[in-house]
Amino acid sequence: MKKLLLSATAALTLFSCQKEETTNTTVDTTTHRGCASHAVLERQMQEDPTRASRMQDIEKFTKNAIQNGRLLADGTIEIPVVFNVLYRTTSENTSLTQLQSQIDVLNKDFSATNSDYNTSNNPYASVRSGNVGIKFVLDQVIRKSTTKTSWGTADAMKKSTQGGINPTSPTTKLNIWVCTIGGGILGYAQFPGGSSATDGVVLDSKYTGNTGTATYPFNLGRTATHEVGHWMNLRHIWGDATCGSDLVSDTPVHNAANSGVPAVGHRSTCTGTPLEMYMNYMDYTDDRGMYMFSVGQKSRMKAVFAVGGSRASFR
Repeated sequence: MKKLLLSATAALTLFSCQKEETTNTTVDTTTHRGCASHAVLERQMQEDPTRASRMQDIEKFTKNAIQNGRLLADGTIEIPVVFNVLYRTTSENTSLTQLQSQIDVLNKDFSATNSDYNTSNNPYASVRSGNVGIKFVLDQVIRKSTTKTSWGTADAMKKSTQGGINPTSPTTKLNIWVCTIGGGILGYAQFPGGSSATDGVVLDSKYTGNTGTATYPFNLGRTATHEVGHWMNLRHIWGDATCGSDLVSDTPVHNAANSGVPAVGHRSTCTGTPLEMYMNYMDYTDDRGMYMFSVGQKSRMKAVFAVGGSRASFR
């Protein structure tokens, strides 16, 4: 099991030195998940030298909140969701039914009422998070026609000056941009501590919800579950490094991301060859292969909403 927090130096290395896909990466999205959240974080830190320091402050607060019982008391936080749909073709103009299906998936996954939560062969059933205490409510859908064939990961879709849609009340509402991203990227999120002008989650329209144009093997709405996890300060389970740390104490060390649906009993090549938690939402498995957060991940997510936390304005 991993230690809860790295040293300041090691954590800073985690934040700034490990890369995943960039906008130029070509990924066969029929078999591999592509999430650009960590790459976007690296870019933001290069553009803003104070970003890494803010991330360190958030980690210190998270550690203190968990250790000293300052987490948000039991009860449900209701998060209004604004979908910003940017479309060039009819199929990209994601229907209200498909967007609502994404809200429904988020509510099931974050309340542990998803139908696969009780999968019988889950070796990590004892540390499943249960209800995180987050409810998502569809607040508004904003649509805009565009001539762009893809938007990349430089946040252009979030800026009206670049043809996108500015976020709506990003300190009290979760903005989700639905568009064609390109480069094999299914989605990405902004971690806590970034600019409110770009805060939120981006989803490719083909991997939004579980109906309509949702495309196998990422057709069950779990791309949003994964990305909202990042938005709530969760790291990839392999720590974006070979045998890295995701800063959670009850998730095992992974040597790398998993793809597809690993066989039961799949083990890491890291020290001790631990059994990997490949069914965790923060891995890269297919939608049908991920179905749980851990207790430790729940604590990290709740910490961002605690008094003084980076997303306390959503309470």
